[in-house]
Amino acid sequence: MELVDLIMLIYVFVLAMFVGFELITKVPPTLHTPLMSGSNAISGITIVGAIISAGLNDFSLSAVLGLVAIIFATINVVGGFLVTDRMLKMFKKK
Repeated sequence: MELVDLIMLIYVFVLAMFVGFELITKVPPTLHTPLMSGSNAISGITIVGAIISAGLNDFSLSAVLGLVAIIFATINVVGGFLVTDRMLKMFKKK
């Protein structure tokens, strides 16, 4: 990988962070729960891809990164469901 490619990847990553931050801060509270459900679905797809990557027969960097991705995506899904459940309980009548 050339230095120019690495700089371009870092540039895209930083730009994606800024755009993501701006999008997330503009979400009103009434849309938070539906967007969290969509985020959980995307993390579920990430888990499937990470399982495929980590399930390789050889022990390589890809397998290790796949395992790390499984752990982080699982934490994200479980946390998302807990937050969604808590928010939905706020709308139930007592």
